Amino acid sequence: MQRRFLTHLLAAERSLFCALIRSGDCSSILGWPMNPTHVAENPSVLVTGTSSDSHTWNLVFLQLMLEEMGHTVANLGPTPPDDLVVCEALALRPDLVVVSSVNGHGFNDGLRLIKAIRTEAELADTKVVIGGKLSIDGLRNVGFTRQLTAAGYDAVFEDGALGPFRALVSRLPARAVS
Repeated sequence: MQRRFLTHLLAAERSLFCALIRSGDCSSILGWPMNPTHVAENPSVLVTGTSSDSHTWNLVFLQLMLEEMGHTVANLGPTPPDDLVVCEALALRPDLVVVSSVNGHGFNDGLRLIKAIRTEAELADTKVVIGGKLSIDGLRNVGFTRQLTAAGYDAVFEDGALGPFRALVSRLPARAVS
């Protein structure tokens, strides 16, 4: 009973959070989007860091690479709360959500994030991938990969595995603005 109550409470909080973001100037408080002059109206890819990762260079690199491949990109930037990622994915309906981690906490943050994403029925078919540094020691990535894909990620990319990531992205329909 308590778990069901908490689930409903979290859903209500997410709904309120999404409504606040969409209704006013909350984006300036949260710092979203990372580059407000460069957000596509209908992005094909949503790029985000994890809630504890404050690195930006990886997100800028991914955005530029994806745009070079013909995709429009919305970049949430570093340290977005999980609820913000879920709300933006619901609002934007991208073909792909890319989660990037540099700080070594990608596994823990990513596992929590994918659970939040997959609880939304509207995002059940959205392709979601994660890549980068999943742990601080780098020794357990195989086990982490299995757990992350079992939790709902469509693919998990080792740190620096750009070839396989590009191959996956190349199979998506491009929605570039000319």
